[in-house]
Amino acid sequence: MDRSTAAWRNTTHDWARSVDADHLARIRQDQDEFAPGGLPHLLLEVVAYAADEARCTGAGRCSVTLHADGSVSVADEGRGTDTRLDDHGRPVKKPIMATKDLRFFDHPEAQTLPDGHPRRGMSVVAALSEWLVHTNRRAHGAWVQRYEHGVPTTGLTPIADAGPTGTTSTPRTPRTPRTPPTTGTTVHFRPTETLRAAGGAPAPEELAALTNAWPHLSVEIDDRRTA
Repeated sequence: MDRSTAAWRNTTHDWARSVDADHLARIRQDQDEFAPGGLPHLLLEVVAYAADEARCTGAGRCSVTLHADGSVSVADEGRGTDTRLDDHGRPVKKPIMATKDLRFFDHPEAQTLPDGHPRRGMSVVAALSEWLVHTNRRAHGAWVQRYEHGVPTTGLTPIADAGPTGTTSTPRTPRTPRTPPTTGTTVHFRPTETLRAAGGAPAPEELAALTNAWPHLSVEIDDRRTA
């Protein structure tokens, strides 16, 4: 890691390291502690970040999609995950997936999720998922990155500006007034087989009741699971 990133101020995560292997291993070794209740808790860990963004901006929306393969995606329209350029002009994303959230992980009393269990951070979701794909759209660029069991398997791959549904923005003519680029994040993850076997995602009405605990966030739920 460059000296420039090491000097960046740490608020929620440590910019000086991109992967904390010991931290991820600790989560994988005790899924009962870090994912009490299974998949519903992991889903709330992700939605909590959308709720953070909604609280900071005054209001926000996110969509939760329950897929037929047991995976879940959460898309919001916030500002996107903090991504900066290092001394060489390379984009560096805040390491929210593969390092601990400094606010919560070692301080289980800091915040409780709507299921009554402590909030630990996004790294819990990444570590306990077979795969996770993070699509991040900022005002100055958009990237996608894949993780397996919390470890990144790709770098930041640039993508065209796209909305939460994944549709690329329509090209504009020179005379069309320029509008701000679409921003936000999409986290698509498939929990480990053990967690999926322990019970799937909650029913949409149950999930809606849980997410109502965040007053600034409007949540839409799309259940695409087979009967």
